[in-house]
Amino acid sequence: MSRKPRANPIGIPQHVIQRGNNRQACFAAEQDFIAYAGWLKDYAKKFQVEIHAWVFMTNHVHLLCTPQETNAISQMMQSLGRQYVRYFNYTYKRSGTLWEGRYKSCLVQTEDYLLQLYHYIELNPVRANMVDAPSEYQWSSYQINALGKASTLCTPHPAYLAIHPTEKARQACYRALFKHQLDTQIIEDIRQATHKGMAIGNNKFKDDIEKLTNTNTRPQKMGRPTKPIA
Repeated sequence: MSRKPRANPIGIPQHVIQRGNNRQACFAAEQDFIAYAGWLKDYAKKFQVEIHAWVFMTNHVHLLCTPQETNAISQMMQSLGRQYVRYFNYTYKRSGTLWEGRYKSCLVQTEDYLLQLYHYIELNPVRANMVDAPSEYQWSSYQINALGKASTLCTPHPAYLAIHPTEKARQACYRALFKHQLDTQIIEDIRQATHKGMAIGNNKFKDDIEKLTNTNTRPQKMGRPTKPIA
């Protein structure tokens, strides 16, 4: 079966997931997180990808990012993946694959869903019962977006900056978003859209993406096509 072509329109945010093969650990020590973050920053700069939010879990990674060049995210993820596998295999005296095939991704409508993707990504450690609050997890963007920690990796998205014109008030408003749990349907929509390489947004957003990229953004119905009525 041929691979579904990726839609990579410039300027449209994407949610990206890269998992360890068979859900095996891809980070075993603090130095691994540091190495991955450093190369992510290098390749994001090289291929002109803006990174807005992230979380590095034990066996997978979530990114929210926007490409500024054609195929920029694909180039970034391929280069990052190869570089990190070489490092990981050398460090732990192993060989073979580390990642579970190609990364998964979906296009994200800014107006209705972007901040919910921030929320979804940075709450991963809480949903996994690793910490009680997102501020307690070191390897995510929450401390940058919510608490003002300095970062050379993070590029604030205009939708994040629009929360409030001043930095301290913006961070306070952002923290307030996390007082409420994400709706379970939103979580499921994000997971399904990312797994299937679709788009998350309203019908107009999906229509616009389909016209722009000539690719399908909706799940296909199963079964044989119906015959036209004579």
